[in-house]
Amino acid sequence: MKFTNGYWLLRDEMKAAYAVEYGSHRVYGQELTMYLPCSHIVDRGSCLNIPLLTVTLSSPMDGVIKVSAVHHDGAVYNGPFAKIYTGDAHVRIEENEEQLIYQTGSLKAVIDKAPNGYKMAFYEEDTFLTESSFRNLAYMQNTKTGKNYMLEQMFLDVDEYVYGLGERFTPFVKNGQVVEMWNEDGGTASEIAYKNIPFYVTNKGYGILVDNEGDVAYEIASEKVERVQFSVEGERLDYYVISGKTPMGTVEKYTDLTGKPALPPAWSFGLWLTTSFTTNYDEATTSSFIQGMADREIPLHVFHFDCYWMDAYEWCNFEWDPATFPDPKGMLKRYHDRGLHICVWINPYIGQKSCLFKEGKEQGYLVKKTDGSVWQTDLWQPGMALVDFTNPDAKAWYQGKLKTLLDMGVDCFKTDFGERIPVKDIAYFDHSDPVKMHNYYTYLYNQAVFELLERERGTGEAVLFARSATVGGQQFPAHWGGDCSASYVSMAETLRGGLSLSLGGFGFWSHDISGFESTAPADIYKRWCQFGLLSSHSRLHGSSSYRVPWLFDEEACDILREFVNLKCRLMPYLYGQAVRSHKEGRPVLRPMFLDFPENRACDTLDRQYMFGDSLLVAPIFKESGEVQYYLPEGTWYNLITGVDVSGGKWQKETHDYHSLPLMIRPNTVLALGNNDQKPDYDYADGVSLLVSAFDEGAEAKTEIPDLKGETVMTVTAKRVGDEIHLYVEGGNGNYTVKSLSGCKVVGEA
Repeated sequence: MKFTNGYWLLRDEMKAAYAVEYGSHRVYGQELTMYLPCSHIVDRGSCLNIPLLTVTLSSPMDGVIKVSAVHHDGAVYNGPFAKIYTGDAHVRIEENEEQLIYQTGSLKAVIDKAPNGYKMAFYEEDTFLTESSFRNLAYMQNTKTGKNYMLEQMFLDVDEYVYGLGERFTPFVKNGQVVEMWNEDGGTASEIAYKNIPFYVTNKGYGILVDNEGDVAYEIASEKVERVQFSVEGERLDYYVISGKTPMGTVEKYTDLTGKPALPPAWSFGLWLTTSFTTNYDEATTSSFIQGMADREIPLHVFHFDCYWMDAYEWCNFEWDPATFPDPKGMLKRYHDRGLHICVWINPYIGQKSCLFKEGKEQGYLVKKTDGSVWQTDLWQPGMALVDFTNPDAKAWYQGKLKTLLDMGVDCFKTDFGERIPVKDIAYFDHSDPVKMHNYYTYLYNQAVFELLERERGTGEAVLFARSATVGGQQFPAHWGGDCSASYVSMAETLRGGLSLSLGGFGFWSHDISGFESTAPADIYKRWCQFGLLSSHSRLHGSSSYRVPWLFDEEACDILREFVNLKCRLMPYLYGQAVRSHKEGRPVLRPMFLDFPENRACDTLDRQYMFGDSLLVAPIFKESGEVQYYLPEGTWYNLITGVDVSGGKWQKETHDYHSLPLMIRPNTVLALGNNDQKPDYDYADGVSLLVSAFDEGAEAKTEIPDLKGETVMTVTAKRVGDEIHLYVEGGNGNYTVKSLSGCKVVGEA
């Protein structure tokens, strides 16, 4: 939201109260509270008739400083609030004649005490990160609307880039953009997003989380080109400055603060096939798809039933349409007997025709208006209402309906929607602020479903396919990118969205292979299959047409089979990366600058990505098969073509549909499994260890997990002279070693 007219002038309707100088402070335990007058104080008389901003610094853990800036502290400040986890905070507060210093771990805030010279600067040890100073921290009043706002403006350095803020499909580097934190169903070709996360990270290695679930507004190097501005309506602004010393470290620390991703079950990393959205289908149709995949020897692991597994107008009643599926329990058993897991589509809306509407209305389980009536709309489902997850009984009621499906044989849920949440004249059971609940609703929705799956299926067996999210939503994986189109442009914007989302700690992410809207030509379908199977989760899904490969061309069957086989073989490596994401918070699919923060060439790359620590993927976005991508220094190895490529420069190649740049990083031991048919098997048994080119003295460590995420085999490698020494611990001794560089590998078990 813009408040100024150029650098010097306010907009006509705006009245500003800026923090002008340090006034005084108090220390309460590990909290530092400062009082900042909004006018220069020259005598006692100038203390009168002015605003005074109260700023409190606190720390939930080392390396994180919370800044709470308040105008009128007596104003109502209702939640919901994002769940914040705390850890050890070693706080030191110091004062001298010129400064106040608030330090937690190696992160410190330095407040200038000079008259008429407010400044609060943040440092990682002695390295300057950012600051707020002249005409930055402010309380704003709109004299026309009567609305009040708190805003902050943080310094941007030369060559400093801003990333993140959720799953955004706009340009990957956010400098110059205006971003609103408001979950909406806008597809991948718009500036709005399904997953708004008020957290950004910069290439300087720090991040800032605004602790407000409402409609936080960002002006990123736009209103003031040397500042990131964020503002909220009301009398209070809370934000966290987070320093993990590097961009990756900061993303990991952000997940320390807001929650680590759960570890999804290994079977969920396989191929998912759906009925698509508005297509006609019954058991004969779905069985023909499943048999068609088997006939073509394409491994299939999860089958998903989209909306019309229920009768029209009755979403959601959680009952199979008897006209289409007269024997759902028997059908699910037949599919389980074929080795498939089952997913069904749900959402948190209850259509008026649903048998659950009357029940929910009478029990008070549906979101109400301030006059006590049930909120309803005809948008999506006629007369639909919304489950009030702030009511514990409503949550248990909703979970009970889903448990019936689990008892029938369903394994997981696609938790669609969650963005169309009303705010006008709304009264929640727990009296939450409706504006803040608009984004936060999806957290409660997905949490309710995920908790049920963990309770009924056990920890490590719960997985969702979720579309909407907010802060903390990464704890309930996996998420997919929403409604994309069947084009290369949409494929590229989908990847940008996934890269941006990963910076909010989302370890697991997917997308609709070949696009949701329209039907892709065979060319795009095959290229998207490559990209889709080199994502953490892989799903064939569409809107009005089926996505089975033989409807595109026979070569599409070959390409899909090859890349499903490849992903299954990659599972010892990939599941190890999933475990690391679960434990440390580093996303599986992520932008290059996280892994190569010192390489300025990686700062803006958004058409390639790291797939875990050791693989680089460059999807192909042209029918010609041409691709340009950048490799950092070292000798990289294409896992598919077997070609060595020297890094430190841009590459230009042409690939047929059977290959793409899938590059093994230097100084890597990559574990490949012995099973190309399914994602869940004994990863250590018969594993192949591919040893890439190693620099002199370089070391690497690879951990291979079991299906519970426990390490069962550890491989350590180090180059000594012309040899790479390999040490293997654990496993059953059934493994092979292959050197990709020609360098001799010697080792011992």
